[in-house]
Amino acid sequence: MSAAPSAPPSGQALNTQGFRLYQAGNYAGALEKFQAAAQATPDYALAHYNVAATLGVLRKQGKVCEYSAHRDAIVEKLTTAVRLDARRLKRARADRDLDVIRDTLGWQKLLGRTPEKEADVPALLRAVSWYGPGVGVYGTTRGLRFADRGRVVLWEKHVDDNGKPSETRTPGTFTVRGRAVEVTLPGKKPLTGTLSETGVLTFPEGLGAFTDSPSECDA
Repeated sequence: MSAAPSAPPSGQALNTQGFRLYQAGNYAGALEKFQAAAQATPDYALAHYNVAATLGVLRKQGKVCEYSAHRDAIVEKLTTAVRLDARRLKRARADRDLDVIRDTLGWQKLLGRTPEKEADVPALLRAVSWYGPGVGVYGTTRGLRFADRGRVVLWEKHVDDNGKPSETRTPGTFTVRGRAVEVTLPGKKPLTGTLSETGVLTFPEGLGAFTDSPSECDA
């Protein structure tokens, strides 16, 4: 008689294996186990949370492209974990592994702020890092960072003919009225944009569109 096939490991068992690998500093191995745990038990909030946190560590280590540790992917897994178990949000607030997504719309939504609410627009502008579209292998080359007291900085990356990158930062001011955002930069006329309900900040003239996700890993 042949032995009966063994049952596949449970989501909880896979998560435990992942946690041991995480503690040992083997984050790639831990991620694989946590992802398997979430797949084996889709309603297992802790497994989804651990995927998000481990992706956060790998992102901090600069391994974004190797493990698809993109900000939106981390937010998606964390949002799933919080939907399954609201207590995960309290843990996430203090988890340094998730610092890489504090300036995303997804994190702000978990805190109760959303671009769908016009009253939240000023706070979202300041809390979120805004990125322009990517340019090939160079990724995002333009971004906006809003601060208190009506201050804003436009940063731009430049690459010379030898492929050497440099960055310029231009400070300016901004005002908000409803969804309308007016940015004034030195020596230029004010530019008026709009933050849509879907979270896209668009300046029809001069600056273009900005979102909370930088362009990464493009060929």
